[in-house]
Parts: sequence; structure tokens; C-alpha cells
Amino acid sequence: MTHFQYDARIVEDYPRLVAGVIVAIGMANGPTADALRVKYLAEQAAVKSRIGSTPLSELPSLGAWRRAFSAFGVSPTKYRSAAEALLRRLTKKGDIPCINTLVDIGNLVSIRYGLPVAIFDTRQIATPITVHYSDSSEHYTELATGETMRPEAGEVIFSDLTKMVVARRWCWRQSATSAASDTTTDAVITVEAHHENGRAAIENALADLLALLAEHAGGQFDSAVLDPQQSSI
Repeated sequence: MTHFQYDARIVEDYPRLVAGVIVAIGMANGPTADALRVKYLAEQAAVKSRIGSTPLSELPSLGAWRRAFSAFGVSPTKYRSAAEALLRRLTKKGDIPCINTLVDIGNLVSIRYGLPVAIFDTRQIATPITVHYSDSSEHYTELATGETMRPEAGEVIFSDLTKMVVARRWCWRQSATSAASDTTTDAVITVEAHHENGRAAIENALADLLALLAEHAGGQFDSAVLDPQQSSI
């Protein structure tokens, strides 16, 4: 069974795309334990120190995501990738609050590598999740309001077999139906890159995600590194 895949047009148009994908079952989510909180806060301090006064747009991973957004017609300063949004909050406000175990693991790895990490609760998802260009017929539930919306034609989205959108504008925002909650046990987890040395970063980020999940959430995992030559798991 395929759990996650890239449409042929996506891998053709974005030949540098590399992704780490985890299919996880039987995890235990919930409030962030002290041991993970300590790691998360230490990572935030380390990342702030490493970035210093460097503009986020000059980080290779974020610059590549900006170019990807521009390529499908979205302003990368109006709609920021999830990784850039996290790092923007960290560098401007000083910290990122804890949410729950899974979200904090994802955010820790995201700021470490400057790459978007998404955790999709699969309870309401009819897999496979496919990354493709929207034709605007898909439906999306806004996380903040619960309002049902439709994506714009041509934007890159993640959607399932029922045309339910689980993420809009590639890595801009998740839907309410896919967000990880305290009761999430099964999930598809992604980390993606477009920059020149993206494969090494993805391999390291994937290893870190697997180690942190095993230590703090438990469960069973299948994983793969995807690219234009292997575009599904």
C-alpha cells in the first residue's frame, strides 16, 4: 500500500526535491515530557546563536523554499514556508512554545535544519497522500476557524483520495483534519528540501526524527528518502 507520493509533474518541475518520509503507527502523544522540553529549549538557544543576525532569506534551505513558492505563483514573503515561519518566530520573539510531544519533535528538527517538518494524523486521511498541483476542486478545513475552503488552482497541495487537503501551499499550513493532537497515534511525517546539499540534510533530519520519536513517542516506523527517482513510500 502506498502511503505518500509525489505526482509526476511535481518531481519533473522540482528536480532537486528530496524528502524524508516516515509512516508511524502506535505512538503515544501528549504533553511534552521534561526531558524533551530540555532538548527543545537547548536547540532553540543553539539555533538562535548560530543564525545570529543573518537574514533568514540567506539560509540556503529557506532560500530554496522561497524559490519553490515563487515557481508555483505564491509570494514567499506573504506565505512563508513552515520552517521559515518557525525560525522567524524564534529570532523575533525569542522562543517557540511547547505544544505536544509530536509537534515539538517536529519543530525541533525543523529549526535544526531549516526544513519544514509536517506530522499528519492519518485517522481521517484516505491514503495515499499525494503532493500535486491543485485544480481547486479539493476541500480544505482551516485549522484556526474550522471553515471549509478550497485551494487556489495551481498551488501545490497535499491531498488524500477523497480530495481532502491536508496541507496548502506545499508547506505553508496544515488542515484541521490532519493536525497532530494529544490523541494522535498513527501519522505520516515528512521533511523536505530543495537546496543544493538537500540530500545530506534530509538524511540527517530523518535519522534525528526517528531517534527522537523512538525515545519520546514510541511506536513502529517505516521510512524512506524520496526523490524524483523514488517518489513514493
